[in-house]
Amino acid sequence: MVGEIFNFQDQHWHLLAERAIFWEEEKALIVSDLHLGKATHFRKSGIAVPSGIGEEDLFRLQQLIIKFLPRRIIIVGDMFHSAENNEVQYFKIWRQQFANIDFDLVEGNHDIMAESVYEQLAINVHDTLTIRDIHFIHEPCEEANGYKYTFSGHLHPAFVMQGAGKQRLRVPCFYFGEHCGILPAFGHFTGHANINPSEDDIVFVIAGKSIIRAQ
Repeated sequence: MVGEIFNFQDQHWHLLAERAIFWEEEKALIVSDLHLGKATHFRKSGIAVPSGIGEEDLFRLQQLIIKFLPRRIIIVGDMFHSAENNEVQYFKIWRQQFANIDFDLVEGNHDIMAESVYEQLAINVHDTLTIRDIHFIHEPCEEANGYKYTFSGHLHPAFVMQGAGKQRLRVPCFYFGEHCGILPAFGHFTGHANINPSEDDIVFVIAGKSIIRAQ
């Protein structure tokens, strides 16, 4: 688990190659866009998708929990992809081993299950969440809106790296703008959207098991 400690906004953020952030001051793991249940949803629609994708993502999250011992998990939207299915039931069983950890979900556009289901899963659902004046929303923001800084998800950001021989490699990334940052999608069964950062923006790319500052 190779990462990069990024001192930013008077806080220490461990940027992890597993597409997550450990917030040192809050002892919190931050992830976005797991899209649990997406593979099952596609298979029900007749689209051939390998099984076990959601289980693999939860195993990665489990390994991060064991390493960092967080007090809480913050999911910045789209934890689940659609309606309740078998992967949701798998999560319910998986969740029991971490009953002492708070799970806070900032509701995303795909989080459409009934409130009672989230209660059964012991997940606290929020429209938005603010801790130490750091604001979490699912949809990317464009301005400060009175907060010290805002983190979002939704876009599944990627950055195009260019080599000397005109090679181009598209990789997931952490994006830090002046007022707003965007987290990479934690789930592997997701697409990506290229970002076009301005000169003053900060980008860390995920290159295999390493974090590299791209600008």
